[in-house]
Amino acid sequence: MSKRYTYLDYAASAPLRPEARDAWLAYHEKPGSEANPNSLHSLGREAARELEVARRTIATSIGCGFRPGEVVITSGGTESNNLAVLGMAEGARRKSSNKRKRVILSAIEHDSVLDVATLLRSRGFEVELVSPDRSGVILPSELERVMGENCALVSVMAANNETGVIQPTAKLVEVAHAGGAVIHVDAVQAFGRIPLEAAKADAVSVAAHKIGGPLGVGALAIRTRCPFEAQSLGGGQEGGKRPGTQDVAGAVAFAAACRVVMRDLTTVRPKVAAMANKAYSRLCAEGTGILPTTQAHVDDTRMPGMISVMVPGMESETLILKLDDLGFEVSAGSACSSDSLDPSHVLSAMGVPRNQALGALRISFDERVSEEDLDAFCDALLEIVRKK
Repeated sequence: MSKRYTYLDYAASAPLRPEARDAWLAYHEKPGSEANPNSLHSLGREAARELEVARRTIATSIGCGFRPGEVVITSGGTESNNLAVLGMAEGARRKSSNKRKRVILSAIEHDSVLDVATLLRSRGFEVELVSPDRSGVILPSELERVMGENCALVSVMAANNETGVIQPTAKLVEVAHAGGAVIHVDAVQAFGRIPLEAAKADAVSVAAHKIGGPLGVGALAIRTRCPFEAQSLGGGQEGGKRPGTQDVAGAVAFAAACRVVMRDLTTVRPKVAAMANKAYSRLCAEGTGILPTTQAHVDDTRMPGMISVMVPGMESETLILKLDDLGFEVSAGSACSSDSLDPSHVLSAMGVPRNQALGALRISFDERVSEEDLDAFCDALLEIVRKK
């Protein structure tokens, strides 16, 4: 009999929802599903219609005033972030006649944003990082302090992928615009879990697999008026912003997942937050040896299904492997940088001591995880720490 695993790493990738799977299969079972949506023949035009229906659903789900024609289908959150940061920075610099050459990123961004800094510098940009406070929040006053007069682009995340801290996105957008810059919001973790406060943002990134859609599909919503330079060549697809044949079935499945999470968001959020708070109350009770990275409860300033804790004196890798042996799947932080033996750059930027940050764990889930499974996980982690 195969071993039973309790998957608690939804922030890395959420399980595929039945609705998304069914939509993907239904598309491929149709005659002509292999057709290129950019072809002029009948099957190509039908594929294009399917793609546009999916695009409308994705645009409606993102909200924030984005029109369907402003949604660029991509291969996921990483491509969306790369495309936004590079394309918008180059576009804003060109529009300013080469006067705006600074890019401001928050120090707690995902690697798909931060790792672009080296390339930006090689292209002649000055890149500056704005640091969070100890609670993991990028304060509008701190962004305002570093803005200056020649900032081309600001990029911030709606909610942090390691701590679950929700950023004051709307206020950060105001500060960026007051300084004459365009602003990109990485909403890959927030989308479908909390309402987005990016009504005036110039661009927003999202990914299908974070909400139970398929892997390999994402979107960048970018205003028509936003200056932008394409970063790849080879065709006029996606308004010339992202050349290449689109994955229609993936977009259709993404749209199906969007419909589910947006329909249920207002009921799911408090339910999942209550589950997280119950787990926090057990894990971070006095004497357990487990600390929260920010605060030991979920409220309107935290993502509902993310628990971020630390075990001083133990290493994340050891904890993850012990939990894995017991059938519980969690991570130390971003799955995209899980090979690193250094403490999380997010926790380091927040000022968390190294000996604490090295023992960080991220437990993430949605309404599909049972309270019994979460209780069993808490039992397992508490016992591991007790025996250390």
